Amino acid sequence: MSTADPLDAAVLRSFRVGDEGAVRVVYRRYAPLVLAVARHVVGDRALAEEAVQQTFLQAWRAADRFENGRELAPWLVTIARRVAIDIARRERRRPTSPLDHVEAGHSSLVSLPPSESAAWEVAQVREAIESLAPDEREVVRLQHLEGWTQQEIAIRLGLPLGTVKSRSYRAHRALAARLAHLREATA
Repeated sequence: MSTADPLDAAVLRSFRVGDEGAVRVVYRRYAPLVLAVARHVVGDRALAEEAVQQTFLQAWRAADRFENGRELAPWLVTIARRVAIDIARRERRRPTSPLDHVEAGHSSLVSLPPSESAAWEVAQVREAIESLAPDEREVVRLQHLEGWTQQEIAIRLGLPLGTVKSRSYRAHRALAARLAHLREATA
């Protein structure tokens, strides 16, 4: 993105002040490059996609420090590389074992619901989670599907612990309201 182009210069100015529309333009333009860099570092598409999201989140938060006249691509690539390295290190620290050695009831294994009504309830829960605001949905996903503590989530997302706790509280209140019919059906 050259600053000689008036449109590009305007987008860069808007990006530096944190304009969401400009961030979207920058994302569309540079996400493939950032994904390629992240994938090269982590070697896994899902982890690379996580790195892309974290890269653009960090870039948006630091946009006001982006120097006028600099090229955006090298700056984003530097952030992406650091984020991907952090993700790769995190993944190396996580204990893993082949599925052959995992007990049948282990929480990491996916199993089919025992009945049609249970499948419907699972679908209702998934739909309720998907209806949450993205920031609340991410906290619920990390907490309940990944098994992370609120402290770990705060560190991973770069948020204060209190913010994670309030998002979790709001999400759980919303889920309780949206899924009250399931509780009534079992009573």
